[in-house]
Amino acid sequence: MTITPLKTQNEFKAFVAEQKAQIWWSAPLAYAVARVEYGPISGEVMSAQMPVVNWKANEGSFAVMMAAAIAHGFEPSQIGQGPELIIPLTRAMIEDMGKLFAPYMDDLEGHANVNVVKQMLDLSAETAAGQPQFELVALFADEACTSVESAYLKLIAMSEGHVKPREVNFDGVFGALPNVAWVGNIPHELAHLRKNKAALQLAGEYPHIGYVDKLPRFLHHVIPADNTRIIDGAKVRIGAHLAAGTTVMPGASYINFNAGTLGPAMIEGRVSSSVIIGSGTDVGGGASILGVLSGGNSTPIGIGENGLLGANAVCGIPLGDGCIIDAGASVLAGSKVKIKAAQLKALAEINKAVPEEREDETYKAADLSGLNGLHFRQNSMTGVLEAFRSNFEIKLNEALH
Repeated sequence: MTITPLKTQNEFKAFVAEQKAQIWWSAPLAYAVARVEYGPISGEVMSAQMPVVNWKANEGSFAVMMAAAIAHGFEPSQIGQGPELIIPLTRAMIEDMGKLFAPYMDDLEGHANVNVVKQMLDLSAETAAGQPQFELVALFADEACTSVESAYLKLIAMSEGHVKPREVNFDGVFGALPNVAWVGNIPHELAHLRKNKAALQLAGEYPHIGYVDKLPRFLHHVIPADNTRIIDGAKVRIGAHLAAGTTVMPGASYINFNAGTLGPAMIEGRVSSSVIIGSGTDVGGGASILGVLSGGNSTPIGIGENGLLGANAVCGIPLGDGCIIDAGASVLAGSKVKIKAAQLKALAEINKAVPEEREDETYKAADLSGLNGLHFRQNSMTGVLEAFRSNFEIKLNEALH
């Protein structure tokens, strides 16, 4: 197939309809154009920049990109035959994409994928080793990550808010991503640094390494909302989900991938992988919420809306709305909690179901999972962990969010 320039938007729409009627057509779950970095020794992909992630959106642009790839020898029978697809983009493919997107090249507002193609046309598409720098990456099913590119596509999609924590499959992500040294947002292959350490150091060219990790930082890939604040970029990993109005303070705070906030929130503690924080909740300085990556915990934890975890509190169970754990208190699934009968009845007024009343007034914290309006406190006289219906209304400072 020879690509000829399209002249009008109507021609473009007709071309897209024609491609989607082809036998090879399969709508992607998600796709993006990626700029990839290769390890100079391994020749393997180390990282991927994806300026525009399309999640269940913009099928027309995908149809155009696939048509350009097919015109230059890509076998269309591969489309949709597996959970992911990676196509190295040659200069000729990119030029043909430009021809097909021609009706929109002078009006890029609202056409993010066209802008990506335009920017690629202005750049060299080949590395020194002859490998394409640019790839078209597509997902057709949400299965385990098997490539650097598929991992980045999911991680960036979550950080840009296309999906929320726990909504995509991150199995295999650590096996897919290499461990690299990061200088800003540029990865450096560890084997290359070891091999050339003497030469680099004696020439005064050894890089100023910020950290070594498989995942880069949130701010390397995502521009947050105007009312979102991240005081220390090291505190948020790519794949974190930060709703508009979230503030992440320095110090003991941290938000891992596949975790984050659903609305304005104050984060001064640790939000582990799989943890979801509701709108209006304050995670106090040094507070910790258990995740599911290690330690044997298999129950994802969510903190509801308008809650408060006091300084150095530990939360190991899911909590509903309006819950409080006082500073220094540790509430784990197996923790023994005292609840007086009157307080259990008060909690029943705002919850569909509460544990049955017990004569010794002692419950496992796991029995209280998901309840609204709980207030946990360590009795300073006896050391006993107690719970009762909260009498406090938690409100964030609107000026800060």
